[in-house]
Amino acid sequence: MTTTPKPPPGHFTILYFATATSFTSKNVESLPAPLSLRKLVGVLEERYKGIKEGVLDHSLVTINLAYVDIPEEGEDDVVIKEGDEVAIIPPVSSG
Repeated sequence: MTTTPKPPPGHFTILYFATATSFTSKNVESLPAPLSLRKLVGVLEERYKGIKEGVLDHSLVTINLAYVDIPEEGEDDVVIKEGDEVAIIPPVSSG
């Protein structure tokens, strides 16, 4: 079992799986905290054009292993804090 690297001070870790890894060419990266989950979607879309529609709209998201919903406009938002671990988990197809 591999361990996730600790983020630098003032950051959180984001883990990418399956098509999210293919889209970003990364398994893990650190981003500055705090950051709302809704703003995270915007940051990722800015860095990786098309990731919202291509990956995030169809993925599960966890913060510290708890599933969370990406809020719609007007809904309460979740704030990702320093040291948190976010995972982007796209649907897995089998065949």
